[in-house]
Amino acid sequence: MPSKFLDEARDPLIIAEGWMKDGKDVAIATVVETWGSAPRPVGSHLVIDADGTFHGSVSGGCVEGAVISEALDVIGSGKPKMLEFGVADETAWQVGLSCGGKIRVYVERLG
Repeated sequence: MPSKFLDEARDPLIIAEGWMKDGKDVAIATVVETWGSAPRPVGSHLVIDADGTFHGSVSGGCVEGAVISEALDVIGSGKPKMLEFGVADETAWQVGLSCGGKIRVYVERLG
């Protein structure tokens, strides 16, 4: 059975809180909607700092690069974004979302 400490050490929200306490600018990406065969469930988080360091997952790795890039823009602008990836989207194929589903990811700056 996993210890509470290990779960907390891997929780993206706790990681984000620690980064913010360290003075880093942070964005959080959250899966807010899925259709069909989605790689990660609604509520999954990916946290990103202004240096591009990240923790967590919104897609099992298949669109993380695109989400991180958008998150860096959100950190800079302070304006949240809603992203959508699916097999009908050319970008999704480029980043590897070929699982047959769609995901919608909300990206916002924290703090």
